[in-house]
Amino acid sequence: MSHFAVVDAGRVSVPEPDPLIAPLLYDGILPVAAVRDVDPGTAPPEIRTVSGLMVFVSAVQRAELERWCADEGIAVRRRPDVWGDLLEPYLDTEFTDRMREITDERLSARGLGPEEVADIRERVAPLMIIFNDFLWDEYHLGLCDLLDALGGDVIPEAWADGRSLDVAAARVRLMAGFPDHAAFVAWAMRIADLGYAANATGAALPPPR
Repeated sequence: MSHFAVVDAGRVSVPEPDPLIAPLLYDGILPVAAVRDVDPGTAPPEIRTVSGLMVFVSAVQRAELERWCADEGIAVRRRPDVWGDLLEPYLDTEFTDRMREITDERLSARGLGPEEVADIRERVAPLMIIFNDFLWDEYHLGLCDLLDALGGDVIPEAWADGRSLDVAAARVRLMAGFPDHAAFVAWAMRIADLGYAANATGAALPPPR
């Protein structure tokens, strides 16, 4: 699974941070000054930094995260789940045409038009289909799931045996055009941050070709 932040003793630590997050930490602790806002209601809960990067917290610590926000005066804000909408087609669920239209309308409102949405979904489809063939998630796939699928810790080797070439090819497809893992994560988090009202300018962020 993703390396979640830990809320304990009135502070948030990130034991195994992504390289993008590491420079924000002080002795492994996320300073309050680096936090823009928090959404405890997402799956999983998210801390959003002033630079737009996301730090995930386990859902079992939702109450502790809310208490930390209250104690530190950190803004709690809900925002549209852009990646939740982008990854909706890969859920183990049937959707009507009208439901798909509503999802596309939400994405358009965040600056992602039909071509950008199609490009992003084409890129992530091979890996997310394999990922959810294992999970059978009917309700929600989001940014955390996408990063988990890329990281490779969720899909057991024993289950993926026989599909290893498919998994490897799907990860290559996902990373095409990005110089490294950090560049992909930064791109994915910028898309997620289109849900932040200040960034809903209509400026889409298509993947590299």
